[in-house]
Amino acid sequence: MVGVAETSDEVNGSSSSIPSSQKRKRSSVSSSGDGAKKRSLMLLDSDLLDCPICYEPLTVPIFQCDNGHLACSSCCPKLSNKCPACASPIGDKRCRAMENVLESIFTPCPNAKMGCTKNVSYGKESTHLKQCSFSLCSCPVVNCRYAGSYKNLSDHYCLTHPDSECSDCFICGLSFTVQTNISDKILVLWEYKKHLLFTVECFAEPYGVNVAVSCIAPCAPEVGEFSYNLSYTVDGHTVTYESPEVKRVLQVSGQTPQENFMLIPHSLLRGDLLKMKLCIKSRS
Repeated sequence: MVGVAETSDEVNGSSSSIPSSQKRKRSSVSSSGDGAKKRSLMLLDSDLLDCPICYEPLTVPIFQCDNGHLACSSCCPKLSNKCPACASPIGDKRCRAMENVLESIFTPCPNAKMGCTKNVSYGKESTHLKQCSFSLCSCPVVNCRYAGSYKNLSDHYCLTHPDSECSDCFICGLSFTVQTNISDKILVLWEYKKHLLFTVECFAEPYGVNVAVSCIAPCAPEVGEFSYNLSYTVDGHTVTYESPEVKRVLQVSGQTPQENFMLIPHSLLRGDLLKMKLCIKSRS
């Protein structure tokens, strides 16, 4: 449950002057006895849950030195396992008490206003957002600033960009021809039955062109998983790339991929136009 404790005018017998906007509400679960009850508590300073070194939210495991100073698992190696506060060794002794505190704290999903009703463990909001079906997805059309859920994004694209030259439609499981100009950099594909947007991106590099396929949607179970087969043929030479996974993204980054792409060498390019065969299959 989400902490919804009422704001008290007095804390430890003295008047509290902390603005309510600075008070972050958290929930804590009491686990004593069979009749355990959930109590809502209020944390007045959320910085107490951040690593004192990198200032990022603490996540399990948490380490402490002999004097009780804390550090997250990412910072310990960077410190050569030496506490910056007292020079004591740090990185071997876990702080179980703080770990238990973190595991009992939940926050509303950042997409609560969009309709998500899930509560997320503290420090794991970014992980949840990648899988939340309410996460905002950005329209891949150049200069379009629309962002909405993946379902609304599909409707937006069909209604707002029906005549886009850099677009095509297809059905999962059926092979189809993809034609795009390298200079256009991106081709948007609309899946007819599932109403999902996919992209074929071209990245011109000194050694050739990298071609990558993505799906603009979160990694939510209801979206499903996809694989694809991409091939390019010219003058009797064929380049084929088969991937077990179509990467799902919330927005097109425009950055050259480091993995999961097909490379067409310069020797096989014939001008700016690329004509390829593509088949995207549902794995679920």
